[in-house]
Amino acid sequence: MSILSPTTVSGRIVWLGLVRDRSAGLMSHPEQSVRLNLEGLIGESHSGLTRRSCSRMTRQHPLGTELRNTRQISIISAEELEDVRQAMGLPELDPSWLGANIVFQGVPQLTNVPPSTRFIFESGVSIVVDVENTACKYPAEVIESIHPGKGLSFGRHAAGRRGIVGWVERGGQIALGDQAILHVPPQRIYEPALTKQRLGA
Repeated sequence: MSILSPTTVSGRIVWLGLVRDRSAGLMSHPEQSVRLNLEGLIGESHSGLTRRSCSRMTRQHPLGTELRNTRQISIISAEELEDVRQAMGLPELDPSWLGANIVFQGVPQLTNVPPSTRFIFESGVSIVVDVENTACKYPAEVIESIHPGKGLSFGRHAAGRRGIVGWVERGGQIALGDQAILHVPPQRIYEPALTKQRLGA
C-alpha cells in the first residue's frame, strides 16, 4: 500500500501467548510460536472474522452487535510493561496477567503507534494496528488475586501504556525472537471542530 511508509523502527518478539478459553479467565498461556490466519491467532479465544460488540463500543453500536473483528490480537511493549510494573511497585508483572498475545521489545511508545500501522515480519506475516487498548478492570482483577492490594492501581498506572489491539492481514507463523518492521501511514491532526465549520454545521 503506497500510503504506508516502511520505517527503521522494528520490534523483536520476546513473549507470545494464547488465551485458550476466555470464559475460564483472562490469562494467556506462553507459547514458543503461533500460527496466524485471517481469523487471528489459531487457538486464541479472541480469534474470528467477526465478534460481538462489547461495553467499549456502546457509543457506536448496541451491545452484542455483530461486527468485523479488529481486536483479534493484544500487543504490548516490554518497555511499557516494565514502566507499569515499577509504577505499581510490583516484583513482577507477567504479560499473561494482561491476556497479552505478543510482547515486542524495541518499539518506542508502542501504545502510541498510529492506527493502520502494519507490523511486517520477514516471513510476510502482517498484523494491522486497530487502536490503543484500554486499561480495563480485568487485568486489575488478575493482579489483585496474585498481589492483594496492588491490582486496583493498574488502570491508573497503565493508562497510555496498555498496548494496542490489531488484526491479521496476512497469515503465517511467528516465533520468539522474530522481528517486525513498522510501516506507518501519514500523520495528520484531525480537527473535528474545523471540519464542522467547513460543512456549515
